[in-house]
Amino acid sequence: MSVDRAQEAEAIDSGADSTDSADGADGVTTLAAAAVRTYAVAPGVRLNVRSGPGTGYNLVRVLPEGVRVPIYCQTSGTTVSGPYGTTNIWDLIDNGEYVSDAFVHTGSDGYVAARCG
Repeated sequence: MSVDRAQEAEAIDSGADSTDSADGADGVTTLAAAAVRTYAVAPGVRLNVRSGPGTGYNLVRVLPEGVRVPIYCQTSGTTVSGPYGTTNIWDLIDNGEYVSDAFVHTGSDGYVAARCG
């Protein structure tokens, strides 16, 4: 799921009413989208997205300033320093797309999501 689609799903979720069914296809999608939190990227930062958990991996794209990202899981990788400290934690934000947790405001110096598989 891309960042844009995650934000759209979050916006759609906020408009859901209590009559949504969790056993229908729409209900399952809504519940899955609701289970993933999004986190703000540091203000003023255009964040590099990599194909793996480290600076040695290919650059996939660059996120614009002011974006929020989902964190599906986290893993260790290259140590990076950023606005939120120095860490070796990398966040999986989409299929095969990682960002350094040093640039994501999670409110924690440790893991906030399950470890990647």
